[in-house]
Amino acid sequence: MKRMFDWWFRIKFWKRVVLGFVLGALAGWAFGKDAEVWFGPIGDLYVTLIMMIAVPLVFFAVINAVASLSGQKSIAALAGRTFLWFAITAALAVGVGLAFGWVIKPGVGVGVLQIASDYKEKQVPGVLDMLLNLVPSNPFQALGGAAVAKTSDGMKVLVPRSGTVLQVIFFAGLVGFAMVKLGEKVAGIRKLVGEASEVMIQVTRYVLEFTPLGTFGLIAALVGGYGFEQLRPLLMFVVALYAACAFHIVVVYSGLLLAHGLNPLKFFRGAAPGMQVAFVASSSFAALPVSLRCATHNLGVNKDYAAFAVPLGATIKMDGCGAIYPALAAVFIAQYTGTELSASQYLLIALASVLGSFGTAGVPGTAVIMATVVLASAGLPLEAIGYLYAIDRVLDMMRTMTNVTGQILVPTLVAKETGMLDRGIYEAASTDVGLDEGEAAGN
Repeated sequence: MKRMFDWWFRIKFWKRVVLGFVLGALAGWAFGKDAEVWFGPIGDLYVTLIMMIAVPLVFFAVINAVASLSGQKSIAALAGRTFLWFAITAALAVGVGLAFGWVIKPGVGVGVLQIASDYKEKQVPGVLDMLLNLVPSNPFQALGGAAVAKTSDGMKVLVPRSGTVLQVIFFAGLVGFAMVKLGEKVAGIRKLVGEASEVMIQVTRYVLEFTPLGTFGLIAALVGGYGFEQLRPLLMFVVALYAACAFHIVVVYSGLLLAHGLNPLKFFRGAAPGMQVAFVASSSFAALPVSLRCATHNLGVNKDYAAFAVPLGATIKMDGCGAIYPALAAVFIAQYTGTELSASQYLLIALASVLGSFGTAGVPGTAVIMATVVLASAGLPLEAIGYLYAIDRVLDMMRTMTNVTGQILVPTLVAKETGMLDRGIYEAASTDVGLDEGEAAGN
């Protein structure tokens, strides 16, 4: 079948995705609201397909990773280094969010805003609830609970059930440690898990070939569903968020890569497919299979370490949703309400943003919850987040792309520090995460 479409597969993967994006935008503009009806299901089907493979991919990859890493590197040391970089990049992201709020002043001169009609206050989980949620009461239910349908701003979105990925990682890690302890007694099972992981990688390649079509459906529905009138009152906030996220990705991440002796252009070239999927799907969970493939296949991160770090990042590494957005939203609301923030309040905003993102791991609507946590810490009105909720889908595209870029970046930095980065693969920096020559079925 691949030979029938050789002309299509000869086009670089990222170019196919861009083509889907452009055609989707044109279709959304041409069909208007009807685009949601005609093309929305195509995007929904794509997101469902990619979520379908995420949980089994993570499950088998983490078991295989724990069994393999135990004989090479200290898992605790790798985890500690990974968490440290999660925190450092989150702190830098908060600084970027605050700085762009001060410079652009998106809350100054805004007219009277109405709280979105479908906005509902989010329940902020406690630390104990978060810790208890790590352990699945039924691991088979966690494995089967990949996604549920929700409606936001009149558009259908798909999100993972609360805690699903972290619960899968926890249970898979436990199984991996048990296999290490049992050693040769379970050599057959270990081999079977490794083969299952390879099968899921192959299935991932197949599903990723639908990315251009899925991009077309998602963007067509988005452009058709949103009008300029809905965005105009908060246009400066949209500009501020997109500018802050772009600065964080291009300047901050590039600086960290250069400090590690890595070429930023090579990184962005390799991470591009994951960034593209994140932007159109607005879900770190949906982008997870692509992010994992980018880290290993395109950038040369050790596949066992990546199988642990990338899924973990997809649940707790949220530079866009958990750091830049809450900080910028707090500054916006302070400016809109005429509230003068003190130095101590800015410090509380920074601390709440960095620490809160870890505490809201696995909870749907992380950005809204994080904004609520930050507003509460700064003493700002919690209901004010409802002003921004009406355009949340547009904001979420850039936030999620920032999240996913960071989720690929940190494993790359840690792999470089620990000698687990293949520089040959990194320097080659492929942009194609689909069916490569020699990797098709039967080869």
